[in-house]
Amino acid sequence: MNRRQITGDLPHFPLHVFVLLWVVIAVYPVLWVLSVAFSGSQSLSIVDLPTNPTALDRLRTLVPLPAHLSWSNFASVITDQPFLLWLLNSAIVSAATTVAGVTLACTSAYAFSRFRFPGRNAGLMAFLVSQMFPGTLMLIPLYIVLVMWLGLGSSRLGLVLVYATTAIPFSVWMLKGYFDTIPRELEEAALIDGASPATIFFRIVLPLAKPAIAVTALFSFMTGWNEFILAATFMDKESMYTAPVGLRFFVSGYSEQWGYFAAGAIIVSIPVVALFMFLQKYLVSGLTAGAVKG
Repeated sequence: MNRRQITGDLPHFPLHVFVLLWVVIAVYPVLWVLSVAFSGSQSLSIVDLPTNPTALDRLRTLVPLPAHLSWSNFASVITDQPFLLWLLNSAIVSAATTVAGVTLACTSAYAFSRFRFPGRNAGLMAFLVSQMFPGTLMLIPLYIVLVMWLGLGSSRLGLVLVYATTAIPFSVWMLKGYFDTIPRELEEAALIDGASPATIFFRIVLPLAKPAIAVTALFSFMTGWNEFILAATFMDKESMYTAPVGLRFFVSGYSEQWGYFAAGAIIVSIPVVALFMFLQKYLVSGLTAGAVKG
């Protein structure tokens, strides 16, 4: 099958134009955020219009290019605001969520994949059903349990428990699908050679499941790093805010510091992008292989 047959006998030029159009649509908001962040001002109007603007002058306002480049917004966010403390809170919560979520998901997914026990199908279905409800539906019961019963309001431990609980169902299904693709003959051969079940799991199964574990870790980290609603509900102390909650106060009813907001949003996105680039070699194989079997 040649390339022309794969593309449905369409010429390449219209396909390139179509793809380029969607790339522009996707990148345009990001360029605006970058422009506002590097403009040095707190306004969304990064282009100074003359007194009597022409049509060409108004068209320039649609191009996300600041009149002057400045690092002042980034410097102010880091030095004048408690943003580094909020980033530290997000990093601690996200790292703990990743470790707890991946650890529990690996053991649970392996049990669901390899063993047959009463309640297995019901447990898998319960994990699946829990993903059908929006997170806001669980706000009231989570608040009652976490804050009123356990007294973990405005604490990192409380957020870790909530985020890990939220991430585990998806992680279990993801890892179970990947464990199903690993041949059982490898484990049987290791068992014949005298390996214990723990040795088989840690030295054979887990190394083979690195792609799926990498994808699961990335999603678990992003669950804790980007989440806003639960953190805004449970955290009522400024020193315990996470980065997404802290960004909210740059643009509120009392102030509109769009430059700080854009600069903070860029800083917040850097760890996720770096982690994505580091794990990208595992992402494709982990996402595809985990969906082969259910």
